[in-house]
Amino acid sequence: MNTPVRRIAMAVMVMVMLLLANLTYVQVIKGSDYRDDSRNQRVLLAEYGRKRGQISAGGGQVLASSVRTNDRLRYQRQYANGPLYAAVTGFYSVVYASNGIEHAQDGVLNGSDDRLFVRRLSDLITGRDPSGGNVVLTIDPQVQRAAYDAMTNKGYRGAVVAMRPDTGEILAMASTPSYDPNPLADHSASVQKQAWTQFASAAGKPLLNRAVSETYPPGSTFKLVDTAAALQNGFTVDSPLTAASRITLSGTQTTLENFAGTPCGAGPTATLRDALARSCNTAFAELTGQLGAQKLRAQAEAFGIGEVDNAIPMPVVPSSLGDIKDIAALQQSGIGQRDVRLTPLQNAVIASTIANGGVRMSPHLVKEIQAPDLTTLDTTDQKRVTRAVPPEVARTLTDLMVGAENRTQGGGKITGVQIASKTGTAEHGNDPKNTPPHAWYVAFAPAQNPRVAVAVVVEDGGDRSLEATGGSVAAPVGRAVIAAALGGGH
Repeated sequence: MNTPVRRIAMAVMVMVMLLLANLTYVQVIKGSDYRDDSRNQRVLLAEYGRKRGQISAGGGQVLASSVRTNDRLRYQRQYANGPLYAAVTGFYSVVYASNGIEHAQDGVLNGSDDRLFVRRLSDLITGRDPSGGNVVLTIDPQVQRAAYDAMTNKGYRGAVVAMRPDTGEILAMASTPSYDPNPLADHSASVQKQAWTQFASAAGKPLLNRAVSETYPPGSTFKLVDTAAALQNGFTVDSPLTAASRITLSGTQTTLENFAGTPCGAGPTATLRDALARSCNTAFAELTGQLGAQKLRAQAEAFGIGEVDNAIPMPVVPSSLGDIKDIAALQQSGIGQRDVRLTPLQNAVIASTIANGGVRMSPHLVKEIQAPDLTTLDTTDQKRVTRAVPPEVARTLTDLMVGAENRTQGGGKITGVQIASKTGTAEHGNDPKNTPPHAWYVAFAPAQNPRVAVAVVVEDGGDRSLEATGGSVAAPVGRAVIAAALGGGH
């Protein structure tokens, strides 16, 4: 072979190798980036060219489904009772991607999940139109409706979470104000953008899922954590605590007082039982100061506070005690203030754990995964996370919470049903004394045979403004949810 021919052959070989290298780079290394690029119309057309699976709850009630269209995107997402379930389903949008269950279970819904491999293979062989799998939720539509209506009928901003204590199944997850996902799923980009602009600029932040994506100071509901720690570290229900109407925080000139500046009983001391029933700040500041930060933090962690990378399957922002740098900070943290922040889901988990005899179950929203023909492919196992408190401590906490409920005013009491509960009125803001507080209610029922646990937070005092308390604002909401979960209280 002469030199010119050899050079041409070498050049051709180099070009072929470069082409192979480029092909490998495009298809293997950068393939996923190109596939996921929002500008890739082929991916978009492929996704909307197959029927996305449905999201359902309550024995077949369809919350999200796909319907055939006449445009180039063959299917469009539709949401039945969109605002009612928006905190759960989320949305599926051409322009704004997805969130909620639509995002967390996207692989199932679009048919790419490994559990649907046989179905995909069958579709390929038979020529059948491909379709996604279905997601069945743990949500009870009756309980969800009760939670949503109780909040929206009053115009409240906040969230409600209801759970089954023994399984961790989430029966309701409402966040208000809510939004309608349907315009975000419209195939018209202008309709989507108009809806997004409206929702994103609304004062109540309807796109925010307050149940799992927002944290709040828990106020006096955090005293359940204090009490759980105390009962395992030498305290009893009869242990004496200060009954003073106000105390000075350790090492400071700052005073802390009980609600409305009232003493915790007639004498100089109050028992732990009375202090919880009356929700006395001074008593619990003294209690946590004696316990110490390490023991309080250990108990909080046992209930799940501080855990990261939680998913139900949508992500949950971590709850936290914050930094406890001294005794004064510890005393403030003990009454659920300072830097303590919990999601409504976390507070529901605390109530649920006590109701379940001290065993913390993993909360979850997905009950099962179905094939397009509704046959079951997979079910969610009930997962025991840890024992947060011994059974005897859980029983004592239940007894104390019954005492607290029996002192709590507010509407919605359920005849014939004993609820165990704790309220909270949480200060916040730069001027907490002149800012309407967040109102909390955590509870479970029936107290001795719990079937539902609930956490309610109402932002900024609801309709009571500065006069708001957990009992007057949040308790009626929680009781309505409990009544729905128990079949109306019968």
